[in-house]
Amino acid sequence: MGVISKNNRQIKLYYNSKTSLGKQTIAYVNASEKKILTIDISKTKVTGTQWLEIVNKLNIDISELVNQKHPDFVKIYGDKEVNLTEDDWLKLIEKTPIVVTYPIAINGKQFLQIKTPSDFAKYLDEE
Repeated sequence: MGVISKNNRQIKLYYNSKTSLGKQTIAYVNASEKKILTIDISKTKVTGTQWLEIVNKLNIDISELVNQKHPDFVKIYGDKEVNLTEDDWLKLIEKTPIVVTYPIAINGKQFLQIKTPSDFAKYLDEE
């Protein structure tokens, strides 16, 4: 059982309002007629347990949540390939949420990384 509540009648969006992709995606979200719950990760702390559930449901490695080319990441770790533990990735995401690559939409049991704002529109059309 996961810690993130899921509701088939509500889309939950994890995004960062400080990124251009986050700003563009939230515009699409606000234009939809679906009931939406937004979680701005630049203002709301997402727990390590929640991040682990997200990567598990997305079927990706936690390192894939992070934009390793982001200036804040490069400033800390340099531009070489980094091999961090799961705990280190979680600490990085919790302390520096700006490095999270894509917004994440959750609808019921379906989890999706939103790689372009129009992905959200396609996501709604699939329902």
